[in-house]
Amino acid sequence: MKWARYMAAVLCLSALVLTSGCQSQSALLAQRSHYMVGYTDSRCDDVRGQYYNGLTRQAMVVRADGSERRAIGQLLVTREYQAATITGWWPDGRAILNVGYKSPEIGAWETQNKTFAKTTDGQESDCFLVDIGTGQAVNLTAVERVSPVNRGLAPWPADPARATFLASVDGKRRPFTMKLDGTDKRQVSSSSDNFIYGLSPSPDGRRSAYIINYKLYLANADGTNARRVDEDPKHEFQFIPIWSPDSQWLMFLAGEHYNCHPHLVRADGTGLRKLADRGGYRGVIQTLDYPDFHSDSSDLPVWSPDSRWVYYTSKVGQAVELMRASLEGEVQQLTRSKPGVLNYQPKTSPDGKLVVFGSTRDGARALYVANADGRAVRAITLPVKGRSQMHPHWRPQPHTHYS
Repeated sequence: MKWARYMAAVLCLSALVLTSGCQSQSALLAQRSHYMVGYTDSRCDDVRGQYYNGLTRQAMVVRADGSERRAIGQLLVTREYQAATITGWWPDGRAILNVGYKSPEIGAWETQNKTFAKTTDGQESDCFLVDIGTGQAVNLTAVERVSPVNRGLAPWPADPARATFLASVDGKRRPFTMKLDGTDKRQVSSSSDNFIYGLSPSPDGRRSAYIINYKLYLANADGTNARRVDEDPKHEFQFIPIWSPDSQWLMFLAGEHYNCHPHLVRADGTGLRKLADRGGYRGVIQTLDYPDFHSDSSDLPVWSPDSRWVYYTSKVGQAVELMRASLEGEVQQLTRSKPGVLNYQPKTSPDGKLVVFGSTRDGARALYVANADGRAVRAITLPVKGRSQMHPHWRPQPHTHYS
């Protein structure tokens, strides 16, 4: 009943968005209606913790004017204690969904021990490509399965004929590649016991970056000529390498635990410098009204499509604001919020004209869209206490119809 009332309110908001405002607002909405955003909606006020809140997750899509909001992938959730999230889009416009199952026994163990279980017993997770028009879905990680627990499906820039994903093997998440039909799965990481993660190939396929024990390495695409990038002893944590779309720069976060800032380095490992400061912001958003173990979600910087700007969030006064910094060092504050407001998880549209981000400005965790410079902010999801909208992802190209 709560979900039904929530969706009814969502439809009311869509109607209001489409019928309110002056002619300029109508023109703005008409322009934004050609863009689509995927995100995950869930309950966030269940006092029993993240296991039970997580069971309410829904993969959602909405247009950037706030219209045509709906759930997708419901038919993939086939049993109790299973839920779906949208983790991105394939270049052809299909949604990437992760459908996961976790038994109540595993959930209870995690709650008691305040950590995630590394066992694959009682857990399943698979990666699907879903046509949001027809509903047709393909489970790529089930083909020639290497693990019952798989996440992080994405294109493999080094080879357009392959995809990458993470599989839980021997209690560790290991990166694999595979053909686009799910066959020919190959492990990418070495058999070392070092903590290796964050494998990030450059868009041009020439270079790769990855993290070993919280230290950043750059290498050729085939793994040769690997070298440490940041030797600063104060940077005990280095993580989340993200390539610029033109493959010229690598951005990563570096610093102390919960006090890390965006840094840049050239593709050849030279030119290392700090790009921006987060003003004491811890870089995570609390996803639950009643915090649980590891219930924070990373709030990561992103590139603009033209590789000129990095969008990020930073503490300014008593709020966490949306910011952007140019490669030349110009810093712009894009939101100006009331004390206590948190803006989070920005993503720029494929053409760079818009930015979607989360915000608590209306009393709940909801999603908003603005022009790239931060102007003309409008809600695209309904701010409802007890529910949370997180992890927005732009569909690769503007579309006028679900297809």
